[in-house]
Amino acid sequence: METLTIIQPDDLHLHLRDGAALSSVVAATASQFARAMVMPNLNPPVTTVEQALAYRNRILDSLPSGSRFEPLMTLYLTDNTRADEIAAVADSEHVYAFKYYPAGATTNSDRGVMDLTKAYPLIERMEKLGVPLLVHGEVTDVDVDTFDREQVFIDRLLAPLLRRFTTLKLVFEHITTAQAVQFVTESTGNIAATITPQHLLYNRNSLFNRGLRPHAYCLPVLKRETHRQAVVRAATSNNPRFFLGTDSAPHARLAKENSCGCAGIYSAPCAIELYAEVFEAAGKLDHLEGFASRFGAQFYGLPVNKVFITLVKQDWQVPESFPFADTEIVPIRAGETCHWKLLTNEK
Repeated sequence: METLTIIQPDDLHLHLRDGAALSSVVAATASQFARAMVMPNLNPPVTTVEQALAYRNRILDSLPSGSRFEPLMTLYLTDNTRADEIAAVADSEHVYAFKYYPAGATTNSDRGVMDLTKAYPLIERMEKLGVPLLVHGEVTDVDVDTFDREQVFIDRLLAPLLRRFTTLKLVFEHITTAQAVQFVTESTGNIAATITPQHLLYNRNSLFNRGLRPHAYCLPVLKRETHRQAVVRAATSNNPRFFLGTDSAPHARLAKENSCGCAGIYSAPCAIELYAEVFEAAGKLDHLEGFASRFGAQFYGLPVNKVFITLVKQDWQVPESFPFADTEIVPIRAGETCHWKLLTNEK
């Protein structure tokens, strides 16, 4: 039986929600990952260090007994963010970054930044204090095709931003296109990107497989096969600019299966197994540990985890659904087969 043992990975882009929904999903992440960068797009959003620490406590209180999972907190950048909040993040032990959402780009992003250039004074302070900026890399202009929004974001917003702030630490979140791969690869060492399992596994045909598939709908939306292949090459390249971020985003079944379904794919229950499939298919299983367990920690200045996990080459069926607060949630690959299975966490 084939096995793979690697340093326990970190999920450096994660949505956990709050309240009963949080309690329903956090254990799935904690069973696989040592740490996770928790996104701040609650409703209302997490905009201050004080709010982030309170949210962190709620996450810790929702963990199974004995769990050593560590949430890494972020703040939501808004048009009303105060400069002294950036200094508070720089001084915090538990808050690591600001998240930029273009207003209206994704779930609970209505309070996002309307004009990125107006946030330049805040970003200048982030650069000086070494506070990373995490960006949802899409424009929201109604005249831009949905499938082109990442590329247009690079040209209109990201490239000018980084020409101005040359030492800013920035993570281009959940990249989906060959253009994003090229941009990150050719940028300086303070620029990195996270990559999700869905953008490695699926192209946009998966949205329309014998009908409209709401559980394959996420933002940024799945792209052409040529883009998927480019993202796979980046993830498996052993380039430390690219690392794991699931963007696991839980939504209740009824919030997905309706006339205006929510964007987001829930991958937490089988994420590391799916990444293993991708790396095996590319003939790069030996590169999985760097992508999953080393490069992100190094970018954020975190110690590499000391615990190990073991995966075994074994087929198993992903459940059709999981409990989610007072309803249910449908995971990625629901009712289908995964070909790797997480066995243990080892000291």
